[in-house]
Amino acid sequence: MAFTTRPVVMGTHGMVTSTHYLASEVGHHALKEGGNIIDAGAAMFFCLTVLKPHLVGLAGETPILMYWADEEKVFAVNGQGPAPRRMTRKWFEDHGYPLIPEDGFLPLVVPGSFDAWLTLIDDYGSQSLEHILEPATKLAGEGFPVYPTLRKALVANTERFLKEWPSSAEIFHPEGKAPSVGSIIKNPDLARTFKKISQVYEKACRSGRSAGIQAAKDFFYKGEIAKSIIEFIQTSRCRDVYNQEHNGFLSLEDMARYRAKIEEPVTTNYRGYDVFKCNTWTQGPVLLQQLNLLEGYDLTSMGHNSVEYLHTYIECAKLAFADREQYYADPDFENVPLHVLLSKSYAEERRKLVDPDVASMELRPGGVDPFTMKNTDESDGYEGDTVHLEAVDNQGNMLSATPSGAWIRTCPIIPGLGFCMSTRGQMLHLDPNHVEKLEPGKKPSTTLTPSLVMRDGSPYMVFGTPGGDNQDQWSLQLFLNHVDFGMNVQEALDQPTVYSRHFPASFWPHGALPGRVYAEPRIPHHIIECLESKGHDVRISDPWSHGRCLAIRFDVETGVMFGGASPRTGEPYAIGW
Repeated sequence: MAFTTRPVVMGTHGMVTSTHYLASEVGHHALKEGGNIIDAGAAMFFCLTVLKPHLVGLAGETPILMYWADEEKVFAVNGQGPAPRRMTRKWFEDHGYPLIPEDGFLPLVVPGSFDAWLTLIDDYGSQSLEHILEPATKLAGEGFPVYPTLRKALVANTERFLKEWPSSAEIFHPEGKAPSVGSIIKNPDLARTFKKISQVYEKACRSGRSAGIQAAKDFFYKGEIAKSIIEFIQTSRCRDVYNQEHNGFLSLEDMARYRAKIEEPVTTNYRGYDVFKCNTWTQGPVLLQQLNLLEGYDLTSMGHNSVEYLHTYIECAKLAFADREQYYADPDFENVPLHVLLSKSYAEERRKLVDPDVASMELRPGGVDPFTMKNTDESDGYEGDTVHLEAVDNQGNMLSATPSGAWIRTCPIIPGLGFCMSTRGQMLHLDPNHVEKLEPGKKPSTTLTPSLVMRDGSPYMVFGTPGGDNQDQWSLQLFLNHVDFGMNVQEALDQPTVYSRHFPASFWPHGALPGRVYAEPRIPHHIIECLESKGHDVRISDPWSHGRCLAIRFDVETGVMFGGASPRTGEPYAIGW
């Protein structure tokens, strides 16, 4: 058996993963005390908003995929909030903005996560909301030890917090500096917010559990919390990356009218595996397009991480992401031709564009003329990050979620609430010809992209990762490592990966690096040299710096669950029994 950085976690009762070990422990405990995967998933989400405030917050967004055994059904939860009604392209043009900024109050969108998780708890959860919130309330109130990547993020934001955002500095720099690794950090305002939500829920529960959950939603979207948010962003000004200061567009009406949606996922079959993703309000279908393209190759015979394999993988990624740039957007606003993009015949035609010897320098979406791109981004590595979590039980119920947004880097903390707002509006465009052009009420198409796999109608696997535009590159390599190269989940997670920056980025300022490939240094030097000889612009990343992939595989015949977590950054963990 090949060496793995961690053991494959095996169990027969329940399994969870998340990108912080304390959140995983909370999810594991929820299952052990009789909760189901919804209770465990929601409890982990709320904990992650405390533990990883630089990556996710209570007012962010969440796409969720779930298989529910009793209904024999896979479905998605659309927890992406839209742009405010007053947010228009004309306003930005009149004020001299070339792009929607990444920070400040202007790119704020309606919070989606809270309603998404409460909708799922109401429909499928078994525990009370008060009980689900309790671990996060304790973490926020009692505190938790600062870990290295959190400290790094806080250090990076020290100057802005201390000079511009006192509400953020009060929580995250309580002594006028970033806390050291191992010191205890608390968020008493967020603890009070959780307690108030629990109290509202408990009081309204006298009329039934659903009444309690609805009361909690109303408290967040119409009541005290919403009013505090809107008062702050409409009476305060926040400087953005263009050095302008403005109030926000978000209104009480925007908040009050929001509803998360349960909807059909999109899917393709790859070598007998039915892979499910969320619709084009995420980048999820791009993984399905890559699978359709790669299905035409004998990847196994190429050899894992060989020159032929990596070149083919990268070139297929370029084609799929070119389509993402050309076609993906909120399907409530744009007629995205997924019936074409996900068809096997379309993949067969597109596959002909892959030159086995030469790396393409063009962006080549289907149906339109290709064009040569300019280097528009000098930064190294990737922009944006998030969290991921999963839960599976012994009935084969499976949940995969990639919550994000409302990170503390781009927006100040709302005084008294302990969380900030999501600046996801930066992913919309001011170009009226871009498919993701800004329109009031339109949802930005995010990079967030959980994955769920069925086989022969039975539950098989959930997986995913943080990592911005690279999520559906890293997680796809994990899946191929397992399916095409026969690796167990932890071995598949441990393998060195590559990713392409060839296409325009989803995050501000949407830069592209034609031909650019980043590779972890465990990929042999002679492989890198051969890729460069084909025209790839390869840069070596820091060791063990790519995706924080997580995965749980369910064996329907034995009932055994196999969980794994990437060791990268040290915080992700799988726990089961």
